[in-house]
Amino acid sequence: MSSKLLVSLLLIACNSTSLFSAIEQESQATPSAPVPIPEPIPEPEQAIDPLAGVQAVEGVSCRLWASTPMVMDPVSFCIDEQGRVLVAESFRQEHGVEDNRSQPYWLLDDLAAQTVEDRLAKYQKWAHKRENGMNWYTEKEDRIRRVEDTDHDGIADTVTIFADGFDEPLDGTGAGLITRDGMVWYTCIPHLWQLQDDDDDGVADQRTSLHSGFGVRDALRGHDMHGLVWGPDGRLYWSIGDRGYNVVSKEGQRFADPRAGAVFRCEPDGSNLEVFYYGLRNPQELAFDRYGYLFTGDNNSDAGDKARMTYIAEGGQTGWEMNYQSVDGENVRGPWVQEGLW
Repeated sequence: MSSKLLVSLLLIACNSTSLFSAIEQESQATPSAPVPIPEPIPEPEQAIDPLAGVQAVEGVSCRLWASTPMVMDPVSFCIDEQGRVLVAESFRQEHGVEDNRSQPYWLLDDLAAQTVEDRLAKYQKWAHKRENGMNWYTEKEDRIRRVEDTDHDGIADTVTIFADGFDEPLDGTGAGLITRDGMVWYTCIPHLWQLQDDDDDGVADQRTSLHSGFGVRDALRGHDMHGLVWGPDGRLYWSIGDRGYNVVSKEGQRFADPRAGAVFRCEPDGSNLEVFYYGLRNPQELAFDRYGYLFTGDNNSDAGDKARMTYIAEGGQTGWEMNYQSVDGENVRGPWVQEGLW
């Protein structure tokens, strides 16, 4: 999906209703000054109406709330208690956030990785493949913007860079956001971040890595960490694709599976980390129904298996391994397809 279409789809307001409901170390965020809204990009002679393809059901009206250049390359967003929208933006797709299909020369090294440090060592080993070496991985960033409608006319008019500088070689994609009581949680491999804006100026003053070690492998771009949602138990739930994980909790327990995706949960402060569900390929958003049952959409592997709506039962396991994606010849996707695991 193009970023322009995603901008339009993500930031359309319907009936003024919200669309979506550290390594134990803490560092101070570098404050960024509020940024003015840039000059609008000139419209082409035959501009495309972003709402042209939207068919609203009876009783619902739609209008554009914000678009490029107010938001750029959005991946996800959430809405805080004041109706302000926090948007996760990524500029690092295949320029910092890599994909095995674009770098087949390192596939065996990727399959061998057991920790995020192994992934970094892989980048360093193959840095000569880049014109600018390791600088390739730090030239672009992921970031969070805060967008709001200050005059309450139904159109966003103010934007600040809430948090930026997510540009380390292991970073990205920043693909999940959720907020509560003035705090913001952000999933950006390899970290689950907690951010806080102490003076409410639209710029985070504190950022804390609650957990680190997600994204052991590159696997396929987009198989990221996202899906943040509050559970009926008051805990924070999120998902990761089959880029894998090797994480040590605050209590000292290690959770590791470099071959598959999973659903995690923990307390808002990061304590009591648990792996709630195992063996997913590319889970996207998470949703609880009215009875407290958890579901996700898990993508297909382009080998005859179908995309699935998966019931996430506590302690459950689906059976996918990232290794299956790399099997060639007649043994396409291994037992995932041969034995119908999907």
